[in-house]
Amino acid sequence: MKAPFDQQVIFVYTRDLDGTAGWYADVLGLPLVLDQGACRIFRVTEHSFIGVCSRPNRAVEPRGVVLTLVSSDVDGWHRRLADRGVEIEAPPSLSAEFQVYSFFIRDPNGYVLEIQEFRSPAWPRQMV
Repeated sequence: MKAPFDQQVIFVYTRDLDGTAGWYADVLGLPLVLDQGACRIFRVTEHSFIGVCSRPNRAVEPRGVVLTLVSSDVDGWHRRLADRGVEIEAPPSLSAEFQVYSFFIRDPNGYVLEIQEFRSPAWPRQMV
């Protein structure tokens, strides 16, 4: 079955656009695909993006939000981010409940990012 949408963007808000955009570009290595002035949009995968925006009328509210980045190289990401000085909440671990192997970090605004690999055979490995 074809996915119902063509692309996906998650927008997060910041009071320090340059610093936060720099973190997504330099620490995570995400390429900037569109600079709209008050928002900068970074490519995560071919069809998914993270937008970082500075909008005075929007609250920076990271509670309850988790940006999950799926990778088959969780340990490699852990090493790369640790080498860059990123504070990691705990080493990668397996959640038997959710059948994922992952670890958590925070961006400069406190948003939680999870680097994860699905271990469930039910997870769609390739998009059609």
